[in-house]
Amino acid sequence: MRDSVRMALGTLTALPVPAPRVIDRRVAGGAMLLAPVAAVPLAVLAGLIVLGGELAGLPALVTAALAVGAVALAGRGLHLDGLADTADGLAASYDRERALEIMRRGDSGPAGVATLVLVLIVQSAALAGAVVAGHGVAAAAIGVVAGRAVLPLCCVRGVPSARPDGLGATVAGAVPVPAAVAVPLLVAGLAAAAPGLPWWRGPLAVVACCAVAGLLLLRCVRRLGGTTGDVLGACVEAGTAAALVLVSA
Repeated sequence: MRDSVRMALGTLTALPVPAPRVIDRRVAGGAMLLAPVAAVPLAVLAGLIVLGGELAGLPALVTAALAVGAVALAGRGLHLDGLADTADGLAASYDRERALEIMRRGDSGPAGVATLVLVLIVQSAALAGAVVAGHGVAAAAIGVVAGRAVLPLCCVRGVPSARPDGLGATVAGAVPVPAAVAVPLLVAGLAAAAPGLPWWRGPLAVVACCAVAGLLLLRCVRRLGGTTGDVLGACVEAGTAAALVLVSA
């Protein structure tokens, strides 16, 4: 468990934590199950920025953009990089090996940049809408935690890795199905108690988050033959955007 906590925090945040002593499939699966817990510091950061922006009288869109940017920096831009690389890979070629090679390069092409900008605009605009409606702090917290709650589903047993190496190979299929389903259900239950929102709005946002991430994962598995670390990051960012849209609607 200690190694799983270290892997979750070290992978999903910029917090200075000791490296895991051992990284095997059991540790990797535990880390993915703990992803929403590791996201709590990011959610607190986003909530504090939203609260500070409201107290300072900043425009809602500025406050939201600062919160979204802070979360990205606190996560070392890992998920955004994965989003851009996945978009480039899916847009580049129907040849599986070529698509994976493009994703491995790390530089962003037109499709990656356009997707990155679009998703960040949607996240910021949706959060700004929630700020205007008076529940920006709750929306920020739900969006951040729900986005990371899709990781156990993306790493459930039966989802293969597209490569024999890398982060995707380490975590692919490492989470049992019951545990993978229990995590987003727990997050949805907690979201029902979010202040300032109808009880159903938070759970619906979690459902939308998982649905969008699941569709993207399905597309990547069909095109690439499995998941990768980049695909996981793309699912997190796409799911976060969907959750924020549902919370702000």
